[in-house]
Amino acid sequence: MKSVVRLSLLAACFASSPVTARAEWQAAEKVQTYAIAGQTGAELYASIGEKGPQLGGTSRAIAHTNFKLLWSRKYEAQGDACTLISARPNLTITYTLPKPAGQLPVAARKNWETFIAGVRDHEVVHGDIIKDMVKAIEATSVGMSVPGDPKCQKIRTELTKRLSELSLAQRQRSRDFDQTELSEGGNIHQLILKLVNGP
Repeated sequence: MKSVVRLSLLAACFASSPVTARAEWQAAEKVQTYAIAGQTGAELYASIGEKGPQLGGTSRAIAHTNFKLLWSRKYEAQGDACTLISARPNLTITYTLPKPAGQLPVAARKNWETFIAGVRDHEVVHGDIIKDMVKAIEATSVGMSVPGDPKCQKIRTELTKRLSELSLAQRQRSRDFDQTELSEGGNIHQLILKLVNGP
């Protein structure tokens, strides 16, 4: 099979101490859309190539997953040391997906519904990877203690180093997932072919 439309699109969407306090939390998830035009799968896909989210340079994605993460942390001086006794995340994940601006013919609509369901499922995996990162941050940071830090300043620098490593791991995991899905024969690749070449 070969695709009628050739676009270069990327789907994106990036030592611990005992835990002393951990609260349950849930991520807020929302979907935003961008409008595309077309009456056939090929036209819709071409429109994605023109209007999809830009991911650095001129590269555009079919869809994108982004997040905003804020923390409410409580530090406590314990003798000469400082301990992070609680950390509660406030995580918002935003999925950006394409949406046809007008009504589609029956055949094109069915192909589109299959395509967008698969793309949405793909982005949800990116969301799950982000949630896993936040859980890892929580696990590695709550209970962390730094000696010789009664003013709780050194602990923040040490925490930043640990979180940077977890963030880099999350980005790599997302890239690896995209590479598998977008490679020839991969899930997203198959969805694109079915959309573009479908009846």
